[in-house]
Parts: sequence; C-alpha cells; structure tokens
Amino acid sequence: MSSLLQVEALSRRFGNEAVLHSVQLTLAAEQTMSILGRSGSGKTTLLKIIAGLESSDTGSVLLNGNNLANVPPEQRGIVYLYQEPLLFPHLSTFENVAFGLRVRHTNNAEVQARTREMLGELGLNEHARKMPHELSGGQRQRAAFGRALIVQPRLLLLDEPFGALDGETRTAMQALYRRVVREHRIATLFVTHDLKEAILVGDRYAYLSKGQLTQYPNLAAFLTEPDIRAADEIHFWTSLAAQTSHPSLAIPRPDPLVKTPQEQVP
Repeated sequence: MSSLLQVEALSRRFGNEAVLHSVQLTLAAEQTMSILGRSGSGKTTLLKIIAGLESSDTGSVLLNGNNLANVPPEQRGIVYLYQEPLLFPHLSTFENVAFGLRVRHTNNAEVQARTREMLGELGLNEHARKMPHELSGGQRQRAAFGRALIVQPRLLLLDEPFGALDGETRTAMQALYRRVVREHRIATLFVTHDLKEAILVGDRYAYLSKGQLTQYPNLAAFLTEPDIRAADEIHFWTSLAAQTSHPSLAIPRPDPLVKTPQEQVP
C-alpha cells in the first residue's frame, strides 16, 4: 500500500529543549494512526508541523509524494482539529459546519444539501439553528468534527479531540468517529494519552516519548512496548470487568474485519 503521508527526519527545538528528534512516520490513505504519548511528549508540535502551523528545524513532510515545505496551511488539504471545538460563536451550528464550503465559494444549493447531510450523519439536525453556547460539549465537538469533514480533507489531524468530554460522551464520540471516518475514507492521525482510546480508534499505532516516535507493525507489537505498560492497564480493566460483571469495561480486542488487512506498515 503506497503512503499518503511521509514524515522524514523531523526535528524541532524550542530554545535548549529538543521537542522532536528525527521523527519518521508513514501513513497510507484511509488509515487511522493512533499516536499515544504523555503530556509534553511532542504530540501537538508534531501535528502542528504537519499542518503547517509550526516550522521544523530539520526534516520534511510529504503528502502524496509532494514536499509541503513551501505550501501554506490552507492549501495543504489537511485539517487540524483541536481538543476545544473552537466554533464561531456568532454562527449557528448549520453555518459553523457549512463554513469551509462557504469560504470555498461552493454554490448555495450544494452547501445546503451537503451541510444537511453532514448534520444528519452527526445527529445534529435538530440543533442546526442553535448557537454554540446552546450546545452541549459533545454537540459542539460533533459540529467541529462536521466542519472538518465537510471539506473532504486528504488528511485529518486530531489533537486529543475528546479529552475534555465526560466518559459517556467520550465513548459515544469514539464510536461516531470510527464510523464517520470509515464512511468518508479519510486518513487521520489521532493523538491521545489514553491507551484504551488509542486501541479503539486506530488501525495503525505509534508511541511518542521524549520527542522520539516508534511506529509498530501491528497492535500486538504496540502492546509489548515496555514504556506503555499495556499489560498493567489491561489487567486492571479485565479484573474490574470480572469483579463488576461488566465486560464492556475491559480493553476491547480489535475488530479482525477491520484490522487484519492492514497488519503490515506500508
């Protein structure tokens, strides 16, 4: 499978602090890579460099084989989604989702049709006329997600997108994310500090620690990384599930129908 995204020897320092060390990364079209890392590991800096919002000291970012060094953020075909929804407070839910089409001068009939379809996919039809302050946290995140997806980016970057949500809403958003990204066949980098979330959303896996990124050939290899301490977390959740008779608490096994075709890194 050919690579959509290639990150080669990417490094970045802020003063005396080395944030990224010669990062290498490849991602094929339609794949979701979960990048697990603790706070301060360099996850946000990596995404911002790929998006064109930060510069690197060394290395390159290629999309479909094209070097993005001199390509401004708005021309990369990449959308960066923050943890905070950052909706426009003066626009309705409908107009927030439609915004990317409006600025691309899409004709109004298409804007109306595509926005209504996206709102339907995200369960936001009944909230179309509401302003952001009238929405719940999960609804605002869905609206931000819709605004990102509607422009059909080549690559979607998600920076701890569900970290500020309560547990139940976060679980619902993870399921929604998996369904919608697959349906729209969009490649994504999804950074998180949560192992269970990384397993749930990804079909490729990487670990970023102290600015150094390791990409794994499959889930089993990812879970054997000693620094992740996956065995301890899996033992905790499976033990809790057994004690409470709630198997849904356990770390989920990946869906073989989804994972198996992509067991090898391109």
